[in-house]
Amino acid sequence: MTNEIGFLRQVPAKGAAGAPASKYQLSEYREVAIGRDRNCQIALESIAYGMVSRRHATIRPLAKGNFPRWEICDLNSANGTYINGIKLEGCQILEMGDRISLGIDGPEFIFETPLNKIPNHPRFAAPNPRFPNADEQEHLTFTQLFPIASTGKQLSQKAYLYPGIATVIFVVSMFVAVGNSVAFNLLLAGYLSGAAYYFIYQLCGKHKPWWVLFSAASATVLILLSPLLIGFIVVFREILPGRLPVEGEQINFFSFLIRMFFGAGLMEELLKALPVLGAMLLGNWLRNPWRDRVGVWEPLDGILLGSASAVGFTLLETLGQYVPNIIQNITLQAGPEAAELVGLQLLIPRILGSAAGHMAYSGYFGYFIGLSALKPRKRWQILGVGYFSASALHALWNASGTVSVLLLAVVGVLSYAFLVAAILKARALSPNRAQNFATRISSEK
Repeated sequence: MTNEIGFLRQVPAKGAAGAPASKYQLSEYREVAIGRDRNCQIALESIAYGMVSRRHATIRPLAKGNFPRWEICDLNSANGTYINGIKLEGCQILEMGDRISLGIDGPEFIFETPLNKIPNHPRFAAPNPRFPNADEQEHLTFTQLFPIASTGKQLSQKAYLYPGIATVIFVVSMFVAVGNSVAFNLLLAGYLSGAAYYFIYQLCGKHKPWWVLFSAASATVLILLSPLLIGFIVVFREILPGRLPVEGEQINFFSFLIRMFFGAGLMEELLKALPVLGAMLLGNWLRNPWRDRVGVWEPLDGILLGSASAVGFTLLETLGQYVPNIIQNITLQAGPEAAELVGLQLLIPRILGSAAGHMAYSGYFGYFIGLSALKPRKRWQILGVGYFSASALHALWNASGTVSVLLLAVVGVLSYAFLVAAILKARALSPNRAQNFATRISSEK
């Protein structure tokens, strides 16, 4: 029998027809790691395979009978490991001819073994077409009867566990709050804003403690409730040309856009950025591990904290201003029940729209705050570009609503596109890219 029991054969890249295929022998006694790290047994070039994590996957031998088998395990890679086109969750035993892909568009390997040439090998014996793998089918294990005994430890690592738990808690809480419109609106707004933020968090793919994110949102709420807000209003709406139009005032689109740039864009984006800038300064004073947890050291940190700050701003603005005002006006015209319904109808689109509104502007500005941490020599240039561009998007959103709903939708899509583009670039720039997780949108360059 040949000594080459199992091996991986790398599939030549597209456009490299005729190139010799690399062949990697698997060990019967130790793991074989695959990744861009030079210490991996199968080390790939960083320049050619940037989508591969430093330690992407590992292949482990399994002692089963007289013949070895191997399983492949994903090592929490950024872009995932795929077996025959299906994303690998945890580990999977390799079968002859399995096609392994490191990321959707990453390098591919084919698992091969000459054991299929041994006629008496039980693994390659001809199965009964009527009862394939009859012995294995009849064997019943405890974990088959109680699946949580084997998969329970993995649940906390799955992205869908915590959103599911949060949904159950909010649903039960909303049932309890039926009849109390204030509590019900607060719960619904909290759930919708949390869901919108969680989507951005998954796109960013970097772990940040929940209490840091909650603190950023809370800090923004406290700023809005403090006398500091009056100072912002005086500077941006009285001294600078950001005065909001009064009811009945006729004003053209360009003049209104200028007012929104100063009175909404510059004012509100700076206000929401204060917690992010505060976290950056605080991180410089702390020691690890608090330094890394709290501080802003890269664009992903800025996006996460900026979007969290926007959640606090949106909740207070919606629940503290817009919804109460419309309820008060409708109550005088149609009664309290109709007013509560109209208030609920306003709450839902305002909160959901924050992903393409306040979270988009603040997250986009947060990208530049984090970028300034990576490139401190260009800090003021970077912050200036981010501040004015985020404020311009904010002003354009406010002004476009006076023209048409179609233009408002275009600006919303544009703002969201700016945020997603910033997230993708932040992921590419991240110094800790190999340790980050991310929901894949498309192949990264």
